[in-house]
Amino acid sequence: MYIEIDFNSPEAIYIQLRNQIITEIAFNNIKDGDSLPSVRQLADTLGINMHTVNKAYSLLKVEGYIRLDRRRGAVIAVSDDKEELKEEIRQHFRMIVARSNCKNICRLELQELLDEVFAEFE
Repeated sequence: MYIEIDFNSPEAIYIQLRNQIITEIAFNNIKDGDSLPSVRQLADTLGINMHTVNKAYSLLKVEGYIRLDRRRGAVIAVSDDKEELKEEIRQHFRMIVARSNCKNICRLELQELLDEVFAEFE
């Protein structure tokens, strides 16, 4: 698993970590049943605070990407709850379309962008 933190990014470090772990799952670089590094180990490796890693792991657990096991620590366990995620995506899309309308980006351009992103995962 490759994680890189951009300390100059306006995005919170725990969100960067969460997003990169989800991306690693999507690319099949880590799979269901794989263990993540311990909070302490990952914090030391990345040079970040343990509480930051813990916050990212907690968010991943709530969102259904990992489970916490007493013996194995954080383990990849992607839930199959689509409906809740679909509603969250709908809300994100609503804002993306609104922002696009403000900047005169048409539906076709948005669809092309979405196709490009999907192609990255194929």
